Amino acid sequence: MANQKVTVPDIGDFDSVPVIEVLVADGDTVEAEQPLVVLESDKATMEIPSPAAGKVSGLKVKEGDKVSEGDLLCELQAEDDGADAEDQKAAAPDADGEDPPPKDDESESASESDDSDDEDDAGSDEDESGSDQAQSGKTVSVTVPDIGDYDDVPVIEVLVSEGDTVEEDQALIVLESDKATMDVPAPQAGTVRNLKVKEGDKLSKGDAVCELETDDGGDTASSENQEKRSKGDSKAAKQSDTASKAEQKTSEAEDEQDRQAEKLAEQDIKAEEKEAAAPEPPALERGELPIHASPSVRKFSRKLGVNLRDVKGSGPNGRILKEDVEGYVTQALQGGGAGAASTSGAGLPAQPKVDFSKFGPVEEKPLARIRKISAQHLHKNWLLVPHVTQTDNADITELEAFRKQANGEGRGPKLTLLPFVIKAVAQALKTYPEFNSSLSADGEKLLMKGYCHIGFAADTPNGLVVPVIRDVWSKGIAELAEESAALAAKARDGKLKPDEMKGGCFSISSLGGIGGSHFTPIVNAPEVGILGVSRASMQPVWDGSAFQPRLMCPLSLSYDHRVIDGAYAARFTVELVRLLSDIRRLSL
Repeated sequence: MANQKVTVPDIGDFDSVPVIEVLVADGDTVEAEQPLVVLESDKATMEIPSPAAGKVSGLKVKEGDKVSEGDLLCELQAEDDGADAEDQKAAAPDADGEDPPPKDDESESASESDDSDDEDDAGSDEDESGSDQAQSGKTVSVTVPDIGDYDDVPVIEVLVSEGDTVEEDQALIVLESDKATMDVPAPQAGTVRNLKVKEGDKLSKGDAVCELETDDGGDTASSENQEKRSKGDSKAAKQSDTASKAEQKTSEAEDEQDRQAEKLAEQDIKAEEKEAAAPEPPALERGELPIHASPSVRKFSRKLGVNLRDVKGSGPNGRILKEDVEGYVTQALQGGGAGAASTSGAGLPAQPKVDFSKFGPVEEKPLARIRKISAQHLHKNWLLVPHVTQTDNADITELEAFRKQANGEGRGPKLTLLPFVIKAVAQALKTYPEFNSSLSADGEKLLMKGYCHIGFAADTPNGLVVPVIRDVWSKGIAELAEESAALAAKARDGKLKPDEMKGGCFSISSLGGIGGSHFTPIVNAPEVGILGVSRASMQPVWDGSAFQPRLMCPLSLSYDHRVIDGAYAARFTVELVRLLSDIRRLSL
C-alpha cells in the first residue's frame, strides 16, 4: 500500500496560518482522527487530525511554520506496508524483465499454487464485484474524535444541515472548551443524514454527530478492496497493481513537488509585496513567538483590555489560560503588574496622539502637579474598584433652620452643612462598620478599623485635595466645623502637609456650594466608600395629607462592591438620611 499524504484541509479564508504545536514525530504510530498538529489563526484554533491509522514519516512542519490549505504535513505509512513491500518485491520482475526464480522449497508446489491462485483470483474478483454492488450507498457513523481530557464540550456552531453534501475533511461542527476550539471533520465525502447535534449541546469522545451516506459505491468498494489487500486476503490483486501504483506514486510525487514549488514561489511574491507595503512587519515576522491562547481566552483578555504578550502562560507549551489573565489583572491592579503604574491602565492601549493643530489654534498649558498626581490616583482607583452608586434625598429642613439660627447668634465658628454631614457619617460608621474597613492586599481579609478619620474633598486653584480630620467620633459639630475650615484654608494656600492627607477611613465630596444634583464620586481606595453631597433644593413632599415644602439634599454613596453589597449600602444611606433629618440624633 502506498504512503498516504496528509495535507492541510480547508481552513476557511486563511493563508499562512502559524503552526503552534506539533503533536507527533517521525516514526510515531497514530490512530485515525488523532491530532497531528495545532494551527492558530487570529480567530480560531484548529487541530489537524490523522485521516487514517498508520506510522508518521516525512514530517514536513515544525512549530512556527506557516501553512495554507493543501500544504503537505507528513505521510502516513500503513502498518502492513512492510509486508506489502515484501509481497511486491517477490512479485516484481528483475532488472531484465524476468520473474525471479522461486526458492527451492517453493519450486515443488509452484504449479499447484499457480492453479490455486488462478482459482482464488477468480473468486476474489467475484467477491469484490458483489461487494461493490452490495455496498453502494453505505452509511458511515461520524463520532467525536479524541479531544483530550475533556468531557461535555459545548457545540458552538453546527456547519451542516440534514441532506447537505460534504467533502472529505469538511468541518461538520465546531467544539470549544475553555482551552481550545476544534472542528469535527467529515471522515469521507457523502450526504449528511440523521444529524444528532445542535448548538449548545455538550459532547464527549465517541458521541454520535451524524451519519454520512456515501454517494459513490465504487469508492466504497475500492476502500473495501484496499482493506482486503491490507489483510492479505487478495495477494494476487496487489501483485497486479504494483507496477501501476509505483508509476502513480512517482507521478504524484512529481506533481506534489511542482505544486510545492508553485506555492513557495507565490508565498515569496506575497512576502515581498507585504514587506514593500508595510515597513514595520508584524510581530511574528519580526521573530517574536506566537501567542498560544484559545479564542475564548482572547475574547476574555480583550474584554479586560489585557495585552496577551504581557501574560505568562501556565498551560502546555506556554499556552495562556483564563486563570493566567485573571492573575495578571489582579497583580497589575495591586501595583505589581507591568502596566499598573501607567496612566493607560493594566494592558489598556495608550491614548492615541492627535495633532489638534490641524483643526484649529491650540495652546499648550502645563498640568499642575496636584492634578497629575490626582489623575493617576483616580484612574487607578477607577480600574481597581468595582463601583456602585446608591442615591437618596435627605430632608434637611430643620437642620438648615438650626444652622442659620446658630450662625445668626454669632457664637462659635461659622457652621456649614459639611460638619453636620461629617458627624452623621461618623455615627453611621458605628452602625455599619464594614464601611469603616479596607480590603487586604491579597483580597482575602477585611481589615476592620477601630478609629474614625474622615477626609473631605477641598477645591483649590491647583486641583482637588483631600485633607483628613482625625478622631471624628470624639469631636462635636463645632469642633469639626473649626477644623474643616482650617484644613480647607491650608489646602487653598498649598500648605497642607502630607500627613494631613493620609489615614482616611471614609471620604466626603460636597458640591453643594456649586450646584447640580446626584453624581458618581470615585472611591478613594483603600477606603471602601465615599459620599457625594449635592446642592439642596425646596421640593414638595407628601406628608400623608398634603404636599409640604421641604429642603431636600441629594446624597450619592459610591462603594466598593467587593466589600459592600447593595442591601448593606442602602441601609447605610437610610441611616444617613435619618440622622440628617433629625439633628437631635447627632448628639446621641
